[in-house]
Amino acid sequence: MYENQTEDVIFKRMMSNVANDIDKREGSVVYDSAMPAAIEFMLLYAMCDYYMKNSYGDTAERPYLIKRAKERGLSPEPATYAQVKGIFTPAALEIPIGSRFSYDDVNYAVTEKISSGVFLLQCETAGTIGNKPTGNMISIDYIAGLQTAGLSDVTIPGEDEETTEAFRKRYLASFENIAFGGNRADYIEKVNKINGVGGVKPYRAWKGGGTVKLVIINSEYKAPSTEMVNKVQTLIDPTVNAGDGLGIAPIDHVVTVFGVGAETINISAKLTYQNGWSFEECKTNIEVVIDDYFKELAKNWADNENLIVRISQLETRILDVTGILDVEGTTINDTAANFTIPADSIPVRGSIHA
Repeated sequence: MYENQTEDVIFKRMMSNVANDIDKREGSVVYDSAMPAAIEFMLLYAMCDYYMKNSYGDTAERPYLIKRAKERGLSPEPATYAQVKGIFTPAALEIPIGSRFSYDDVNYAVTEKISSGVFLLQCETAGTIGNKPTGNMISIDYIAGLQTAGLSDVTIPGEDEETTEAFRKRYLASFENIAFGGNRADYIEKVNKINGVGGVKPYRAWKGGGTVKLVIINSEYKAPSTEMVNKVQTLIDPTVNAGDGLGIAPIDHVVTVFGVGAETINISAKLTYQNGWSFEECKTNIEVVIDDYFKELAKNWADNENLIVRISQLETRILDVTGILDVEGTTINDTAANFTIPADSIPVRGSIHA
C-alpha cells in the first residue's frame, strides 16, 4: 500500500516545502536535516505497510493469521502420530504393551493387541514421517522368543502440522459456511479434525429421515483402513448407541461411516520410444507419473461430485517420461474416452499395456 513512499519521494516532498531562497544543496543544513528524517519516514511507512498486510486474513503471515483466527475459535491443527499394524512371530508370543521397535529413522511403541501375533503401534515422532511402507522392524527392547517383527500397513496416517495456506483457507471458509448443530458444514469441520482423515462427503437421509452417511478418505488420500473407519464411526456415532448423541453427531442422527472406494483404472496406449528405450525400461517411471496424477485427483475428491480421469492428462504426463517419444491410441478400461469415477471412489492404478 505504501510501496511508493520511498526515501527519495519523501525527501523531495519535504524539500518542496522549503522556500527557494534557502540553501537546499547537498551539505546544507536543510539538506542534512531532511535526509535522515526521510529515511526514518520511509521505514515508518514500511512498518505501516507490514502491519496493514498482517491485519487481514488473506495476506497475514502465520503468527498474525493465528491471532486473527483465534477470534473465530480456530487454531492450526497440530502434527499427529501415525498408528501402524505390526505382525509378530511366533503368533503365540505376547508382546508387552509399550515395547519399542525401530524402523529406519523412527521408532514405534506397542499400544494394543488386535489378535494373536497382530498388534497396533504408534510412532514416537509426530508427522507423516511415521507413515512407512511395509517392512521389517527391529526390536529396541529385549523380548524373549521373538523371531520376527514386521510393519504390515498404516492404519491411521500421521499428519504434519497444518500448513499456513491450508489454515488460511479454513479460516476464510469459516465466514462462508457456518458450522452448527449437525449441518453439513458441522460434519465436514468435525470429521476433518479427526486424526488421519483427509476429507469427507456427507449424505443426508441415505436410509430415511435422520440417517446420515459419511464417506471418508485418509490424509494420504487413499482408502482408509478398517480400523480407521471403525475409529471414526465410534467418535461420530457409536454403533451400539446409534442415534443417542453419545458421539459428535447430534441426538437422533444415525450416522454410518464408510471408507472411500477404489476404482481400478487399466490403461492401454501405443507408445513410441526414443532410441535405446523400451517399455520395460520406462514402465516404473510411467507408473510413478500415473500414481502422482491419481493422487492429485484424490486430493480434490471431497470437493467434487465425481472425479474424471482424462486421457489428455495421462498422455501429457506419460510424454514427460524419459525415453517416451510419442503416445497415441490411449484407452481407459478399454474405452477411448475420459473415465468418470463413481462419487464415493478414487482412482487406483491397475494394469498398463503398451
